Amino acid sequence: MANHVITSPVSLAESQTLEVKKRDWRWQLSHRVRTVEELSQYIHVDSRRASEIQKASRQFWWAVTPYYASLMDPEDPNCPIQRQVIPSIEESRDTTGVEDPLSEERDSPVPSIIRRYPDRLAFYVTNQCATICRFCTRKRRTGRNNKRIPPDQLEQGIRYIESHKEIRDVLITGGDPLTISDDQLEDIISRVRAIKHVEIIRIGTRTPVTLPQRITPDLCRMLEKYHPLWINVHFNHPKEITKEAAEACDRLTRAGIPLGNQSVLLKGVNDSPEVMKKLVHELLKIRVRPYYIFQCNFIKGTEHFRTPISVGIEIMEKLRGHTSGLAVPTYVINAPGGGGKIPVAPTYLISQSEDEVVLRNYKMQVFRYKVKKA
Repeated sequence: MANHVITSPVSLAESQTLEVKKRDWRWQLSHRVRTVEELSQYIHVDSRRASEIQKASRQFWWAVTPYYASLMDPEDPNCPIQRQVIPSIEESRDTTGVEDPLSEERDSPVPSIIRRYPDRLAFYVTNQCATICRFCTRKRRTGRNNKRIPPDQLEQGIRYIESHKEIRDVLITGGDPLTISDDQLEDIISRVRAIKHVEIIRIGTRTPVTLPQRITPDLCRMLEKYHPLWINVHFNHPKEITKEAAEACDRLTRAGIPLGNQSVLLKGVNDSPEVMKKLVHELLKIRVRPYYIFQCNFIKGTEHFRTPISVGIEIMEKLRGHTSGLAVPTYVINAPGGGGKIPVAPTYLISQSEDEVVLRNYKMQVFRYKVKKA
């Protein structure tokens, strides 16, 4: 693990003890970086930036695990790791963002459920995340409090799933579900798995990226009891694919859990074909399938992260045909107002008639495909 921490002289024994503690995910959570003073142990923070961080953090809470903070370039404020998690004065200058751009609160029939599709839903189990991303769609929750959903609300969620037999796919989400204990998580998963009409359980988590220590052998042994179980992780930049992150993903895949990756397109982080291509290639090397690239939502405080749609289209143009299909995710816009995920792609279908369709490939070569008449 990269380590830029500036520390006082300590004995060898103390240093070894600290390294052991750092491998414990609970230690990482309890020692998250939350102040400018703590952040200064990892990166250079001048007085102007310190003031800006303090001002921006009054609006949305922030926290960074020591592990993830250690990945930052200490001298580069435009480091892709820094940009994702350190409060920026640009957050308070956002004139277009809203707190709930996807209308999740409207689509919540009970407090712990978000539903907008006929056969699946999201089961919201905690507000806590290991690291608070500045672009989080649920900053209204994760950016303002840090707790598990009350038991009575979880119970309402279970009852809702039980009473709607058309639900075949449940996404356990938050916050980050893997920030709660194994026992608490197993209680939730086991109850969902006991519902006969639920075919698939998914978990959305960023812990392999920001808190890989959480992916313990005990956790994996517990999860593999509840197949079919899928996990979506969230890598945004190749720099996040460290030895620790790769080992965490390996433990999950060896437990029989397929992994997909959901990235968010972020200005100054991954908004170039070169970075995104490197990311998807590195993901495949650790057996994580690139799944989605999300256009950054209109969340309050994220205007500086949002790119034109043309940037996402260009990235897809430079992936399709230029690398294997396995490495090509789907670029989607989560429609404002709760319209759901809408795929966006370069146009390959030029025209169509009853007799033929005209297509073009990634080299801009044009082909005619004759349609067989019924």
